[in-house]
Amino acid sequence: MLAIAVIDSERYVIPNELSGAALVLALLRAGLVGPEADWHAVIWAAFRAVAITLPLILLMTGYRRWRGRDGLGLGDIKLAAVAGAWLGFATIFAVIELAALSALAAYAVIAYWRKRPLRATAFLPFGAFLAPAIWIGWLAEALLSPGAY
Repeated sequence: MLAIAVIDSERYVIPNELSGAALVLALLRAGLVGPEADWHAVIWAAFRAVAITLPLILLMTGYRRWRGRDGLGLGDIKLAAVAGAWLGFATIFAVIELAALSALAAYAVIAYWRKRPLRATAFLPFGAFLAPAIWIGWLAEALLSPGAY
């Protein structure tokens, strides 16, 4: 997650290799770790990944049609799929909210320091906020249900 955050903050791109590796690790973890680890857990993790991805794809395409420009990148959506495979539904929603609020707060603080107005057209590397939020969500799940890990 650290590599994803750093690369996205520098290049505004999330490498498919890192998202893919994180997704494979999440599915392996679902099938091999914890008291409920079996193929059902892998299917459930894959279902969560798809369930998170589809609404975000609709949001991405709807925003593009409405505003005529990208608002959410496909790399961000793939990273959200990783969150879906790695975390429970309640945690996933909290993680996405944490990432969005962190990104907005960081943008507001930077604009204030630079004495620049907030712009609706500003680009933010969302993966730089989503990746650490996923890690925080994973830690929270591990601490709240220690027998599962």
